[in-house]
Amino acid sequence: MNLPIAFEEKMRSLLHEEYADYEKCFDEARHYGLRVNTNKITVEEFLKIAPWKLEPIPWIHNGFYYDGDSVQPAKHPYYFAGLYYLQEPSAMTPADRLPVDPGDKVLDVCAAPGGKATELGAKLQGKGVLIANDISSSRAKGLLKNLELFGIGNMMVLSEEPGKLTEYFRGYFDKILIDAPCSGEGMFRKDKKMVKAWEEHGPEFFSKIQRSIITQAASMLKTGGMLLYSTCTFDPSENEQTIEYLLSEYPEFEICSIRPYEGFAEGMPETGDSGNQELKKTVRIFPHRMQGEGHYLALLKKGHCEENHAADADRAGKTAGRKKKLPEELDAFFQDVDWELDASRLDIHGERVYYMPEGLPDLKGVRFLRSGLLLGELKKNRFEPSQALAMCLKRKDYARVLDLPLEDERVIKYLKGDTLDLEDMVSAKEKGWYLVCVDGYPLGFGKLLGQTLKNKYLPGWRWMGSGQ
Repeated sequence: MNLPIAFEEKMRSLLHEEYADYEKCFDEARHYGLRVNTNKITVEEFLKIAPWKLEPIPWIHNGFYYDGDSVQPAKHPYYFAGLYYLQEPSAMTPADRLPVDPGDKVLDVCAAPGGKATELGAKLQGKGVLIANDISSSRAKGLLKNLELFGIGNMMVLSEEPGKLTEYFRGYFDKILIDAPCSGEGMFRKDKKMVKAWEEHGPEFFSKIQRSIITQAASMLKTGGMLLYSTCTFDPSENEQTIEYLLSEYPEFEICSIRPYEGFAEGMPETGDSGNQELKKTVRIFPHRMQGEGHYLALLKKGHCEENHAADADRAGKTAGRKKKLPEELDAFFQDVDWELDASRLDIHGERVYYMPEGLPDLKGVRFLRSGLLLGELKKNRFEPSQALAMCLKRKDYARVLDLPLEDERVIKYLKGDTLDLEDMVSAKEKGWYLVCVDGYPLGFGKLLGQTLKNKYLPGWRWMGSGQ
């Protein structure tokens, strides 16, 4: 592969005697990765039903390699059930190494298409809130689909400049992840088009953007909160020097150790301006040392005090929730759902009913694609549940379930939007909304009448094509 001369020279100066090994890795095949959605299934349970050979990614507890040249996991009903996400192995590392706990308030600043956000959301286990933001509204649509597919309801999907968010979220978040836009040098092997993009917009272009994003994000973190910064590039100006810049602007931040793996390389203080040896705690991932593409990670904690508006934000969220009663149609539907709905968290816009995360600040003026979990729509004398609600439910949560085995041809028919004949599964008198599952994992809703299921699977999500 022909690499730009300036890039080659830089890599030689970074890697010294390892450069030859790095160069050789361009002749090796790329690695395909799959990450299990622990919000829906344990790793052990998934391995029992996985239809392909999987090899563990040794530094990611729920990550696995698969043979992307011979199998297509995106063309399988388990993918449509949200049981896993397909992601390059090194790219799994940032969300894995940010220590998120259930109940945290978490921000993913540059979240599309959702590889990191889906893992952050899964770690929350339905508690706290995930704010997933991407400046591109078209990319944010894909992000929303992936979060809904994963069954993450305690979230908001925003499409704003990070600087705009600082007006609303100063000192609000417990954890922030920045997978920053970058020059993409770590992806040259995986995607040859990245070389041309690098020649048009290189490290100098991106380092300015990164410095702006990381300092804006810093102001949104609580004292004691943690921030993980990552890129998929090698250039020091986008990596160690960006961290140095943050520390010069916000000296209360300290660099934290990242849970180790034998293939990780230390950060390189010698490439910075300050000589700060703490930069060795940051991590570089090189493709000749590990089975994954190039990455950089830095984990930081916000130390001593700065003016903190988190309590104000919490109060704003609580005072905004007036005492409400469940609409009659919604209440009737939820008689079949084993959930405790808090009516004060309902937000009804026209026909649409949303279930909001707790403790949000006043977000008037923010551009968002989704605020909370879309439960469904209030029609005349009835409630129609949403696709997002189906994906948030567990089989045990809903009273009326149609559980199809994987090998049943009606699984694919359902995913294609077809009407299903269910004479062998239900009696003629049964009717109403049913949750359709594959091997116990929800796919969506359908409406039963006379042993026929009218398909309510979301049209934009339907199975396209023929084979598995």
